[in-house]
Amino acid sequence: MSLADQPVPTRDELREHLVRTLIAGVVATPRQGNLLHYRRMAARKPDYLFGLELERDWGFEQIFALMVDRCGIDPDPAHLYGDDTIDPDRTIDALEALAGRLAQAAERRETVVLATGHPDGLLPVYLAVGRALRARGCRVPTPASGWAYDVRTARGVERREIRYVEGVATLATRADLHHTHDADPMRAILRELSDGGGPWPDLVIADHGWAGAAGQAGVDTVGFADCNDPALFAGEAEGKIRTVVPLDDNVLPDHYTPLTVYLLTHSSLID
Repeated sequence: MSLADQPVPTRDELREHLVRTLIAGVVATPRQGNLLHYRRMAARKPDYLFGLELERDWGFEQIFALMVDRCGIDPDPAHLYGDDTIDPDRTIDALEALAGRLAQAAERRETVVLATGHPDGLLPVYLAVGRALRARGCRVPTPASGWAYDVRTARGVERREIRYVEGVATLATRADLHHTHDADPMRAILRELSDGGGPWPDLVIADHGWAGAAGQAGVDTVGFADCNDPALFAGEAEGKIRTVVPLDDNVLPDHYTPLTVYLLTHSSLID
């Protein structure tokens, strides 16, 4: 069944679906992991900044308050272990803001780059958005395809490259697509566009370091982030990123289908 044939959820129906599938509400993202990531971002560890050069003094307390406000994590500072929360209404509000930007991109027939560091979960969302934008006359280019660099992993150093899946940039080895926080691949995309004399994209739709590097470079950027990824929300607060949708970014791919239908319907990309 195509997305155009899927029922369009109401806001209340989408909220119930988000909570039932753990995309929002009480999520499976561990509270202790969230707090650890906030401390690492406060310490300015590069893997937790996603390529952003943040200007404010983001200490742990400021990051915690930001995530209560932007994401809807449990505001109780004594909650140290167990599950955390994402407010589903914040998710839907951000989806509707993202839909407005997609509608604008379609109306203007903009050039849009899509990229994900979560190909195991969010890739179907990006694929659907890319198809819908192309159908409305947008360009979805694939710059720096095959660009490669060495990544240190638990198994040692591995060579990884930018691989496009139907116009969506991912990080890959010969056989697999990989989760990544790295900003270097997006920097390579923008560098190739600059070196080729062409314009940068009008819009980037991304997550993790793909989004952070684009926003830091001044490209209009929207995307998705889990409650353990505070840097993108800080980038949004500083005006470097236009919109960040809070959600669990690694549930079963099929669970994102109603969210995708809602997004594309509200952006008038499907009827």
